[in-house]
Amino acid sequence: MRRSAPTQRPADDDLMTDSPHSHPPLLAARGLAFSRNDEPVFGPLDFAVDAGEALLVQGGNGAGKTTLLRVLAGLLRADAGEIDIGGHPAGPTRRSRAIAYLGHLPALKADLDALENLDFLCGLHGRRARQIPGNALAIVGLAGYEDTLARQLSAGQKKRLSLARLWLSPAPLWLLDEPYANLDLEGINLVNRMISAHLREGGAALVTTHGAYAAPPVQTRMLVLGGDRDA
Repeated sequence: MRRSAPTQRPADDDLMTDSPHSHPPLLAARGLAFSRNDEPVFGPLDFAVDAGEALLVQGGNGAGKTTLLRVLAGLLRADAGEIDIGGHPAGPTRRSRAIAYLGHLPALKADLDALENLDFLCGLHGRRARQIPGNALAIVGLAGYEDTLARQLSAGQKKRLSLARLWLSPAPLWLLDEPYANLDLEGINLVNRMISAHLREGGAALVTTHGAYAAPPVQTRMLVLGGDRDA
């Protein structure tokens, strides 16, 4: 494995090579800020989330919760600040390996059935060890819907299918934007169980919420955003 000289920052496509005795945060942001049309949306922010930990991002409509997750995922460019993953700069390749993003839209192909959607996404992003799409559907309560087209699913079922895709992802860092939306109490408990299991395996999660739902029952830090602009 190629190693950078001590005075250089590792290239984006290098593998993480931290020794087992060093524990940098899985995700760290310093001075992170974003503006839209010269109006600040959030920042500057400094925060970190460790392996085995969740960061709960709270704030009302327009506080910048969705925008923050999109910046962390690399879908928007920050105006200022730095983002590190595992102690290294968060470039596109490192983000693609480390981050699984669950946004407001289900990110499904409407004319593929549930199982085909998961097979397609596993082909793009890889698959968690010892997990297969059929089992993931059962975990999220969609056993028996393998052959149902995504466009025929209800909003809650589409959210569950997106959760199955999330569960199959090998990425250690989950960015979850309002993951409880369109779910009943059973679905909310499902999300909490999934987050708990992911953290027990050494993963981490950032979870946005308006504060209407209880935080997952895991080790949690809090980041509160404020504002009255659309996120």
